[in-house]
This record gives sequence, C-alpha cells and structure tokens, in this order.
Amino acid sequence: MKKQKPDYILLMIVGLLVLAGFLMIASAGIVLSQTSFNQPYFFLKNQLIRGLSCGLVFGLIMFLLPLKLLRKFSLFLFLINIALLVLVFVPGVGIELGGAKRWINIGFAFQPAEPLKFSLVLYLAAWLSKKKEQLKGFKDGFLPFLLLLGLLGLLIGAQPDIGTFGIVALTAVLMLVAAGAPLWQFASLGGLALLAIPLLIKIYPHVAARITAFFHPAANSQTISYQINQAIIAIGSGGIIGVGLGQSLQRYLYLPEPVGDSIVAIIGEEFGFIGLLGLVVLFGIFVWRGIKIAKNAPGNFARLLALGLVSWIALQAIINIAAISGLTPLTGIPLPFISYGSSALVVALTSVGLLLNISKRAKI
Repeated sequence: MKKQKPDYILLMIVGLLVLAGFLMIASAGIVLSQTSFNQPYFFLKNQLIRGLSCGLVFGLIMFLLPLKLLRKFSLFLFLINIALLVLVFVPGVGIELGGAKRWINIGFAFQPAEPLKFSLVLYLAAWLSKKKEQLKGFKDGFLPFLLLLGLLGLLIGAQPDIGTFGIVALTAVLMLVAAGAPLWQFASLGGLALLAIPLLIKIYPHVAARITAFFHPAANSQTISYQINQAIIAIGSGGIIGVGLGQSLQRYLYLPEPVGDSIVAIIGEEFGFIGLLGLVVLFGIFVWRGIKIAKNAPGNFARLLALGLVSWIALQAIINIAAISGLTPLTGIPLPFISYGSSALVVALTSVGLLLNISKRAKI
C-alpha cells in the first residue's frame, strides 16, 4: 500500500500536551522540588532528560518499524513485560515505596506496569485479529481472554495498582468488542466487574478509603478525604480564568501529588475553567484523530492496534480528570503527557509513534 503522510494534527496536539506538561511540572512542582531535592526544577529536569529523550527515541523507532515486524514479535515483547512484572516481587530488584511494589531497579528504575499498556495492546491486536470467528466461542475465544485478564489482575493487583489494572482491563475489553466478540461476552465481563467490587473493597483498604472519601468528602477532611478536598479547593480558587501561571497556593504542600495525579487541580487553579476546558479539548481532538486513524487503518491488526493505543490514553485522561474533579473516586493514575513520571511519558510517546506509523498507511 502506498504510504501517506503521517497525521500532523495528531502530532501537533501531542506536542501541545507535552509542552503544557512541562510548563505545569515546572510551576506545580517548584516548591516540592525545592523542599525535597534542594533544586527548584528537579522534576522538570528529570522529565526532560529521562522522559522526553527516551520517549522521542522509542517513539521514532515505533514510527519507522514495519507493522508486520511488530506483529511478529508482539508475543515476545508481551512475555518480556510479564517477566518484568514478576521482577517487582524479587528482593533486591523490586522497589517498595509507600507500601506498594511497583518499581524495579535494573540499572535504572521504572514501572513495568506502564509499558504493559503498550505491549498488551500490541499483543491483543495480533491475537484478536488472528482469532476472527473463534472469538465467538467460549473455549477458543472468551476463556483465553479471561485467563489473560486474570493473570494480569494477579500481577498488578499484588503490587497493588488497581487503577492501572482498571485501565488495562477496560482497554482490553474495548479491543475485544471491536474485534467482533458477541454481546454476551461483554455482558459477562460487566457482571464479573460488578461482583469484583465488594472483593476489592475487602482486600484493599485504600480502595475502601477512596470510595468512602468520594461519598463522604466532608466526614474525613484531614485524612482520607484530604487530597480530593484540596483538589476541589484548588479548582474552585481558579474560577473562570485562574489566578495566573506560577501563582498557585495549593502547590505550597497543601495538595498531595501536585505534579502527579493532582496536576489537573493546579491547572484549574492557575488557568481556571478556561484552562481545564482547553485541556479537555486537546484530549478530545487527540481521541478524534486516533479513532479516525483506526477507522481508516489498513487491515484488522492495524485497526485494533490503533484503537487500543488511543483507548488507553483516552481512558486514563478521562478517569484522571474525573477523579480530581470529584466526579469519581480517586485512582492515583497520572494524566498522560502532563503528569510527572518518566516511565509514563516514555510509554505515551512510544504509543504516539506507533499511531503515527499507522496513520502513514491510513487514508485520513
């Protein structure tokens, strides 16, 4: 097939989101950076040196590699990622922070659950596009899919990182439906998810605490509801146009995770409703272009791959913004392209590189 030009609109939107992320990390993190590392721009430097540089390299590689080659090695990459998830629990390799084992140190530290969002989408696109009619059956279609989700649930849930598993599971389900799975499978997965909620609340105290904080934010304002209350204060303080860049008060250690999952609240405080609306519009355009790429992709593999890549980024953005705005319980997941985290930025830019690769072959 004759190659087209890559989707420059998508590339421009991602560039704006990344630039906005650097701007907000510099502003939101200046106080925490100074008090923790005695450097006002530690977080910004780290995001630039590790996140952006590695992200651009991997993104370029994904942009240039043939899709057939990626399809061929999809299982291999996924199995490597599974092995890395297991290493999280190996003493001396896994790193425990705040009671959670989500990092590994293999000369450099990173979160294996982050690249899983990419490797799982790649593997599922290859697997689902090959199954075709077999997806409608239980033994050859639905059961293997359930076992795969179960394995990932055990590995990620043991860390624990329920928010990330939620993103991974929802993305996988969307890909399954798009591949042509019957409605009864989707309904069955929904029923299993509802049954799992009481179990999650019982096993993970922090999940129960976040749900309690969501329904009763005023009851525990200095404990489990503290983060969401401070986030709402920040957003409310911004009003329509915000207090101005670098003028946030909540960044003075009032708001937990000001450069992490709470960075949306600082955006709302400094740029107001207009700033938040602009952020939503940018992500909306990203989703629109991503879906258009998927719709016009050459072949089922490329179509499912593009859909999966745009889905995990879109789901993560929606859930993060909704949670920090008080519309859903907190999840702890970062905002793609914006929140601090080199592992997350590398995976997001790698995904964008592959989306642009697919767009070269799509008539958009």
